Amino acid sequence: MNAIGGRTATEALAGLSDMTLNAQAIGLEEHQARIQKACAYMQAKGIDALYLNAGTNLSYFTGLDWYPSERLVGALLRQSGELCYLVPHFEIDSIRERLLLEAPLHGWHEHESPYALLASKVAGKVLAIDESTAFFVADGIQKAAPGLSITNGGEVSAHCRMHKSAAEIALIQTAMDMTIAVHKAAASILYEGISTTEVERFINQAHQKVGASGSYFCIVLFGKATSFPHGVKDPQLLKKGDLVLIDTGCKVKGYLSDITRTYGFGDVGDKARAIWASEKKAQLAAFAAAQVGQPCGDVDAAARASLVEDGLGPDYNLPGLPHRTGHGLGMDIHEWPYLVKDNPLPLAPGMVFSNEPMIVLPGEFGVRLEDHFYMTEQGPRWFTEPANSIDSPFGP
Repeated sequence: MNAIGGRTATEALAGLSDMTLNAQAIGLEEHQARIQKACAYMQAKGIDALYLNAGTNLSYFTGLDWYPSERLVGALLRQSGELCYLVPHFEIDSIRERLLLEAPLHGWHEHESPYALLASKVAGKVLAIDESTAFFVADGIQKAAPGLSITNGGEVSAHCRMHKSAAEIALIQTAMDMTIAVHKAAASILYEGISTTEVERFINQAHQKVGASGSYFCIVLFGKATSFPHGVKDPQLLKKGDLVLIDTGCKVKGYLSDITRTYGFGDVGDKARAIWASEKKAQLAAFAAAQVGQPCGDVDAAARASLVEDGLGPDYNLPGLPHRTGHGLGMDIHEWPYLVKDNPLPLAPGMVFSNEPMIVLPGEFGVRLEDHFYMTEQGPRWFTEPANSIDSPFGP
C-alpha cells in the first residue's frame, strides 16, 4: 500500500488493523517518580506548592484526566510531596473513581470560593500555577490570598516533561507507527476530483481502524493551498499536477503522533521537485545537527543554512522557511523544548522533537516533510523514516 492512488477507501481500510494491543499506559510508579522530580525541583527553587489545573499537567503528574471549565478542578502539590485534590463537591465521587494517585479530596460548594480553599492548603508563601491555567483562576487565587507570591509553574512542568522516559517514547512510537500507516493508506485512495474533505474523513476512519479514537487533528491541502502552512478555510478538489500535503496525528494512551508528507499527484514539474529536494536536504541537515549537548537553536540554524545554500531565505524570508524548525511533542502536540533560533537549551537524552523546516513559495505551493526524532546518549533517532521521494514518498 505504498502507491499514490489505485485503491478504494474500502480496500485501504481493509488493509489496516488495530496497532494498540501492546501499548502500555503510564503506570503508578512512573507518576510517583514524576511527583518526586517536581518536588525536588520546587525545593531547589524555593517554590512552596504547585497548582495543577485540569488538563495535561494534572494528567501528567497524577494520572487524573479531567477537563478544564469555569469550575476549578485540580490538584495542589506541596514541595514536601503532599498532594491533595480540589474539586466541586458534587463531583467528588466521579473524580474519586478516576484517581490513580490516592490523596485527600477537598470539595467546594457552588456558593463558596474554590480559590480561598486552594490558598488555605498552600502552607507557604510561593505558589507556582500550572502555565495552562486560565487567567480567571490565577486572578481568583491572587485576590483570595494577596500575600501569596504567584509564579509561573511552567518551569516545573518543562523541567519534568521535556525529558521523556522509555515508556513515553514507546507510546509515541506506537502512535507514530499508526499514523504513518494511515498516511500510506490515504495516499493509496487519491484520485482526480477527490475532495480534501473526503480525504480527511477517510483519515479519521483509518486512525480508528488502527486503534485510535480518530484523528487528533488533520490537515489536507492540494495545489496552491499547500503554501498555507496550516491550511485554508475551503475544501479543494485534486487535480493532475497538484502537490498533496497531509499533516495528521492521533493519540495513544495520552501520547501523540504528528507526521506530514508532501508528494505529487502526477507530474508536478521541475520547480516543485527542486523545492522538495531542498526540503528533504534541510530536514536531514537539522537531524545531523541534533547532537547531545548542542543548543536547540543550532538545529534550526542548520536547517536554515541548508536552505540558504539553495537560494532560499535567509531567516524567515520567503520563499523559504516561515517558522521554527521544530517543536517538542508528548502529551501536547506542541510542548517544550523548541528548535528555534537562538534557543540556548542543550539537547539532552529523552527530548522529542518534530523536524519540519517547511518551504513556502507564496502564491504557488509549499512543501513540508515532518518526522519526529528523540535524543539518545548516542544522538538523534527517528520515530519514522523520512520520505523517500516526491513520486514515491513511502518507498518503492
